[in-house]
Amino acid sequence: MSALSLAVRDSNTMLRRNLLHVRRYPSMTLNLLLTPIMLLLLFVYVFGNVMSAGIGGGGADRSDYIAYLVPGLLVMTIGSTVIGAAVSVSMDMTEGLIARFRTLAVYRGSVLIGHVVGSVLQVLASLVLVGAVAVAIGFRSTDATALEWLAAFGLLALFALALTWIAVGMGMASPNPEAASNMATPLILLPLISSAFTPADTMPGWFQPIAEYQPFTPVIETLRGLLLGTEIGNNGWIAIAWCVGLAALGYRWSTSLFNRDPK
Repeated sequence: MSALSLAVRDSNTMLRRNLLHVRRYPSMTLNLLLTPIMLLLLFVYVFGNVMSAGIGGGGADRSDYIAYLVPGLLVMTIGSTVIGAAVSVSMDMTEGLIARFRTLAVYRGSVLIGHVVGSVLQVLASLVLVGAVAVAIGFRSTDATALEWLAAFGLLALFALALTWIAVGMGMASPNPEAASNMATPLILLPLISSAFTPADTMPGWFQPIAEYQPFTPVIETLRGLLLGTEIGNNGWIAIAWCVGLAALGYRWSTSLFNRDPK
């Protein structure tokens, strides 16, 4: 067999292993999924009227806020779901599985590829579930064309890939799964201080640059523009730059830790 076919075979084996691990331990996945769904229901049905009035200048209703909120919740779903990748990688590290894989005659990068691809597939399934809940409570994207829907899906997949590589690096660098979960907490907190729930220009002046130039806000605004027909401006290019930069950083960080000789 060629080196490429061996790499594909070993990566597929590691991917299957990670998917089986998710199926056998569904509690962590369910906990990560419940966070964005609960926030969606909370902000729509508890804060929806008040928040929509603020966004619409006093004349909006809950349906307007659902349209505004859902793109941000979809991106937040990515941040919360990839935490599972950090915890899973850390478990492999602490239980000695990574050390064992290093001694086997397998493609060296297949271990990380299995974690990354498995996490991205899990994120996409989570997005479908959260999106289904959003549609059930009234979200509609009637103005989006098929090409815009495809671009929105591609952006979500690219952002999921970027955050997954960051999460894998966090898991490799953590001494235990609890520390990996804590280290990955910013992936949930950053969307809370973005434009996911309220426009950045309604925030205090000193805080607006933090909200505007972090990675989540341009991705959310681009997704919102694709699904709702609002202005994207330069957010699209900024979002792609963040995705590529985070993916490259996470890949370099993860592979350098993985290739480091164990002490």
